[in-house]
Amino acid sequence: MALLVQKFGGTSVRDIGRINAVADRVAASVADGNRVVVVVSAMAGETDRLEGLGFEVAPRPPSREMDVLLSSGEQVSVALVAMALMERGCTARSGLGFQARIRTDGNHMRARIEEIDAERLHADLDSGMTPVIAGFQGINSRGDITTFGRGGSDTTAVAIAAAINADECQIYTDVDGVFTADPRIVEDARRLDVLTFEEMLELASLGAKVLHSRSVEFVGKYGVPLRVLSSFNDGPGTLITTEERSMEQLIVSGLTYQRDEAKLTVLGVPDVPGVASKILGPIGEADIEVDMIVQNTGADGSTDLTFTVRRADYERALEILDGVRGSLGARGVEGDDHIAKVSAVGVGMKSHAGVAKRMFDALARENINIQMISTSEIKISVVVAERYLELAVRAMHDAFELGTDASTEETW
Repeated sequence: MALLVQKFGGTSVRDIGRINAVADRVAASVADGNRVVVVVSAMAGETDRLEGLGFEVAPRPPSREMDVLLSSGEQVSVALVAMALMERGCTARSGLGFQARIRTDGNHMRARIEEIDAERLHADLDSGMTPVIAGFQGINSRGDITTFGRGGSDTTAVAIAAAINADECQIYTDVDGVFTADPRIVEDARRLDVLTFEEMLELASLGAKVLHSRSVEFVGKYGVPLRVLSSFNDGPGTLITTEERSMEQLIVSGLTYQRDEAKLTVLGVPDVPGVASKILGPIGEADIEVDMIVQNTGADGSTDLTFTVRRADYERALEILDGVRGSLGARGVEGDDHIAKVSAVGVGMKSHAGVAKRMFDALARENINIQMISTSEIKISVVVAERYLELAVRAMHDAFELGTDASTEETW
């Protein structure tokens, strides 16, 4: 008998047919002798619909009221899933974030979990209950509803698994697991049996949509075994684990990409201490997140500073730079909102030289120019023109022999 947390995303509960399929899966797991906590997202498209209503009423809706509005989507889905489970003979009860006593900090629309009442969940499980908990939401010290941002139901599920010391947290979605690349772009992309949490964290933060990056952080912090599975097909999925490798790992485990990128360059700024702060300070004060940064110093004592932001922030960032460029003594400001970032991730990079060369050679063979480069111990990211994104992913996938025709010898 195992203690499991099973989370079902919006596509898994998009209509009554899918809700019944979820109930069948959970009921079968309970019948096998497992104790299960179910975490459910709002039905597919519901959060977008509610958000749209909020912006129809108010161009700048108060974040507290948006939390009240957006959290209502899960109220529908948890009730329906609980009803469907009861129809199958399971003792089930739905609970919203505040009923499950998921305590958060005071930040609306991006709250962080501070505490979960594990004793209450254990008491329900010990009584034979199958709790069905609303994902994405909690309650702060003032009694206000809070939400965790998009993908927050993953975070709810992994946090609950950590709190109750679950044997495994199972994230059911519309894909069979984590793949070496986006199968919509790379035909021979293959499902990975196992990934380290470090690799999954990099993939999630670099654009992979399978898991929310904050949920993966809980895996590393609390050692929760996390498995990504399909709610549409049976299969082993992909296990995300903190365990060390038992055998030599592939150099690169997976590729991911982000289209939502834009690049800005401040030209000809005097190369003096503090200049980067003077450029990026106003950007940060406008709550614009900066990703990659490159600084090039010329022989004339000036420097060009290039950085990337989300495409949605591009125009605002450009306005800010135009406003401060005079005080910086800059020669000009340039921008490009038709770029993309492609990344290769793998713990095998730690022990292999020449990974970057292999990646750059693959791009050069396709005549793809690299505009920016960023590296860490287990990833390499490059910025390229957006029109070359899919070609770049396929070229790198082939270069690192990640396809289904590559060796599938056990590496863990």
